[in-house]
Amino acid sequence: MTDHALRLLRQHRHLAELAAFPFGFDLDRAAHGHVEAVRLASGGPLEVLAGDDTGGTYFLCADGSMLYADSEGSAGIIGTGVDEALEIMIGLPGWHDYLDLSPADGEEAILACVAETEDGIREYAGIDAERAELRAALGLPERSPVELIALLHRALLRTEPDHVLLNADEGMAYELLDGHPRPPLWEPVLERGRADLALLRAGDAAAREAVAGDPVRRRLVLRAAQFDRSDGDLGLLRELLRREAESSMSDELRLAAVLVGLHGDPADLPLLHAVRDTDFDTHCGLGGIPEPDADGAELRRWAEELDECLFGTDPSDEPTGTWTDLAAAQGLTELARVTLIRQLDALVMNQSMLRRPGSPTTLDPAPLSSLAYDFEELGDLEQALRARRLYAALQETAWDRISALRDQARLERSTGRLVPAARTLAVLRSVLDAPGDDSLAHWQEANLGRFTAQEHYALVLALAAADLTEEARSVLAAADAIRGELRGPIMRGLDDLAAEVVERIGGVS
Repeated sequence: MTDHALRLLRQHRHLAELAAFPFGFDLDRAAHGHVEAVRLASGGPLEVLAGDDTGGTYFLCADGSMLYADSEGSAGIIGTGVDEALEIMIGLPGWHDYLDLSPADGEEAILACVAETEDGIREYAGIDAERAELRAALGLPERSPVELIALLHRALLRTEPDHVLLNADEGMAYELLDGHPRPPLWEPVLERGRADLALLRAGDAAAREAVAGDPVRRRLVLRAAQFDRSDGDLGLLRELLRREAESSMSDELRLAAVLVGLHGDPADLPLLHAVRDTDFDTHCGLGGIPEPDADGAELRRWAEELDECLFGTDPSDEPTGTWTDLAAAQGLTELARVTLIRQLDALVMNQSMLRRPGSPTTLDPAPLSSLAYDFEELGDLEQALRARRLYAALQETAWDRISALRDQARLERSTGRLVPAARTLAVLRSVLDAPGDDSLAHWQEANLGRFTAQEHYALVLALAAADLTEEARSVLAAADAIRGELRGPIMRGLDDLAAEVVERIGGVS
């Protein structure tokens, strides 16, 4: 992953002109940047290296990879290093036509495709002597088209998850340049769990304690056992069930109970009841377990009903959230982030996906709230804000609109968008003034009012710290007005908060 060839292009004008035409790598176009502001979802740096005559841009990533973005909203890695990318572009001047080719297509098909494309190029530009000259001058090896297609294919598959390009203003992800299949999300997520399950089945005592005692590894191995069931697993499942109860109620605790119950051994009923009675949450979450004197058939029937309803044996049937949560838990942050961004993009572009089952005229915005929560857990407040804005726009009752707008303002404040946050709170107050329904009949006595006042005061402090004095004064007046309407226990501490805010911002009041 060197940039030797790039340095030579920058040093020798003639070579740079050859690279620009006919090979479409024009260093002069770097000064113009891309057609829009962009950034990597992973947050890494991008350096514009060159452009082409179609509006496409070549970027250098922090790991040395070359990222190409076209002007139509697609992007992908085209080389693991600058030299490799140049080798591909010079060796395959029609590389844009080969994005969906792979070594699996076979030598004959690859050579035929390349020959057809290059014959078309030769009708208006010379490429053979130019290619030979550039290769020799830049020290690039002479590889066959089949080898170069393999390099390109390998590079493209590295685009996700670490090199996904976003529109910097809207936060939407660029599509992939290619249409090559990728493994489903659950495959990389379950990899560790499958390996641990194999260790447990092999009887490795040290591994058994390490896996059972690690909350993340335990969750993963339970998911692996869900999709690879064995009659010999009952002993380890019992232990995993006991240990998972230490984490209180979780989907994996319920899964462990079901997997144990499917074996239909009535001797497990005391264990299941003991786990259910761990705390209040487990008692509520593991309801319906047969009584301790039930037989094995009843136990198995209970487990089979839950298994069919909640689990099953096909990982592709699991909600995406199961896999993004487990990906984040084991540090596969970018894999989780990109999956969630693509999911949010799909909802933004097609809100009909939110239609309620059986009610095609109404939308259920709840998935947007879940996405916002997941993004916040990942620390990606920009994407959380995208989800919250759409969520707020889809609320129907005044109560829900105010709750959603308050969360939107909080995220705008947290991402430094202080003036937009003030505008959002102004919209919120207009809903308070004219709700349009009776859902706000008692808001002055509810936590809705308390939390709304608190967010106003938090924004006052942020505005004052940013020297936005007029805005701070306006929001402070609104905060005091909201506080003045509240009554009852929810008022506790708000007067002290207001006094503290006034004291901290000094002369703003």
